[in-house]
Amino acid sequence: MKISNLPKKISTFFKEVKLEMKKVNWPTRQETIKYTSIVIGVSLGVAAFLGACDFIFTTILNKFIL
Repeated sequence: MKISNLPKKISTFFKEVKLEMKKVNWPTRQETIKYTSIVIGVSLGVAAFLGACDFIFTTILNKFIL
């Protein structure tokens, strides 16, 4: 790769990035809010499940082993 070709390659790269970004199907505000709510809800559900499992196993270990 020649150093003299570097500015041209950088320019070409950014032009191609601009073209590709125009092709992206960006989500609407409502879709973003909906998907964010789903992620937060699932995260809270998993956290509650793991917390309950931890509590149960800790209780069992404290009663029978320790």
